[in-house]
Amino acid sequence: MNEPSFAHFRRRLYALFVATGLAVTAHAQVASPDVQRAEEAVLQAQQADADQWAPELMDAARAGLVQAQAGAMSRSRSERREAEELARRVAVDADLARARSERAQAEAALQQRRAEVAELRQSLGLPAEGTP
Repeated sequence: MNEPSFAHFRRRLYALFVATGLAVTAHAQVASPDVQRAEEAVLQAQQADADQWAPELMDAARAGLVQAQAGAMSRSRSERREAEELARRVAVDADLARARSERAQAEAALQQRRAEVAELRQSLGLPAEGTP
């Protein structure tokens, strides 16, 4: 009778080891939902020109995002938790920067419209707004 070879077990063991290593690597490269949300919030703030209207908040958000991304890739569970908390703070800072930017842009547009209305009233010979 032929004795079964244990070589096929060794190959399967190697395959299992490689598959496990790939799964762990893939898991480590997937950013947490909090980090992804922070990345999106920073991008939205950039698109809203928050660099111009809230530069300090944007600088803080970008620096925090880099730290959160690095911490999310850590092997330490406590560092990953801290990174998730930091990512949530980054998302809030970026959202605030976006909101301040949108508010400043709206106020600038309002001032421009008011100036246009005042100019039109003057050209039509109407009294300034608010005068009896």
